[in-house]
Amino acid sequence: MTTSILTSPKRLTRRQRFSEWVDRQASTLFITPAVVLILVFSIFPLVASLIIAFSRFRLGAGSYKVRWVGFKNFEKQFFGSEQFHFLGTFKGMSLFGWVVTIAAALLLIWWLYRYCKTRFWWLGFIGRIISALVFFGIVLLFSATLLSGTQFGTLGVTLFYVFVGCALQFGIGLGIALLCAQPIRGRTFFRVLFFIPLMITPIGIGYAFRMLADTTKGPFSPVWQWAGLGDFSWATDPWAARIFIVIGDSWQWIPFVFIILLAALENIPKDQQEAAEVDGASGWQIFREITWPQLLPVAATVMLIRMIEAFKLVDLPNIMTAGGPGIATESMSLHSYFAWRSLDLGQSAAIAYLLLFVTVVLCVSFFNYVVIGKLRQAA
Repeated sequence: MTTSILTSPKRLTRRQRFSEWVDRQASTLFITPAVVLILVFSIFPLVASLIIAFSRFRLGAGSYKVRWVGFKNFEKQFFGSEQFHFLGTFKGMSLFGWVVTIAAALLLIWWLYRYCKTRFWWLGFIGRIISALVFFGIVLLFSATLLSGTQFGTLGVTLFYVFVGCALQFGIGLGIALLCAQPIRGRTFFRVLFFIPLMITPIGIGYAFRMLADTTKGPFSPVWQWAGLGDFSWATDPWAARIFIVIGDSWQWIPFVFIILLAALENIPKDQQEAAEVDGASGWQIFREITWPQLLPVAATVMLIRMIEAFKLVDLPNIMTAGGPGIATESMSLHSYFAWRSLDLGQSAAIAYLLLFVTVVLCVSFFNYVVIGKLRQAA
């Protein structure tokens, strides 16, 4: 009895210490399951796919073989048999292509020289060197293919979807948001109406636009016939097929841009706008000097999200054209999917990592040089 009385305060102290330790480590204990799940379902596949990208992965009967090949999967995309598929066909650069390439090179050299003269930081300079090389590579790619009359590959198609599609979606979405932000009748109805396309799955949109664009049996075939395009097959024309895919992707994602920009517009204080109207400022001046600087952070975030999503576009080109005609509408994501479907897992992983590199460099460059630069100018 005496022993239990003497040891009970010790036990109580240990329990208190354990309880205090649990309280101190509660945040770590609660977040540990989420970290473990991320490591298992995100980090491990990322590392495993990286290993596959540098290997030759062959499936067999009840087994598989992995052979380390180094950079050969990437070399095949840039210099090997898959060069025409990834980069495009090169048959010599036209005079206009050379002019554009030289102008881009001089512009980038001037940009780097200006940075070195104003505010030089070695880490920022390395980042600008990487951005400049990627930008020059893109200009060189389009100069040697598009501007020289030859076909570009899946990298060029992906960049076309990103630049043209995102610009179109942002312009129309901003215009609709500015319209619905005005005190007009029925704007609540139009807000709901414009938001509907975002609720439809990409597969449904792909089949719907494939049917709507059918010039012979689609619901708008009389319109095509009246316009003299009844015998026109857009699926066999590379540029027409790309444009139809951009239209379908824009129809789905314009509501996303619209609803975010509308929420940002309605949160802008009206005092400055009303004061500018009293001072006689025009609508364009009010938008440029008051509305746009306050809308810029939200607009940049929307465009960054859309650029990331556009780089991953795979549903619409797969459903509407299956990447055709030829590879004219095949994005890098669809290129990687086709390689995976043919069990060439090494090439599929290599293409996926090339897409990751291009996406990261362009999106980070957009945010650092365009968004932060504009915010510093506004400040």
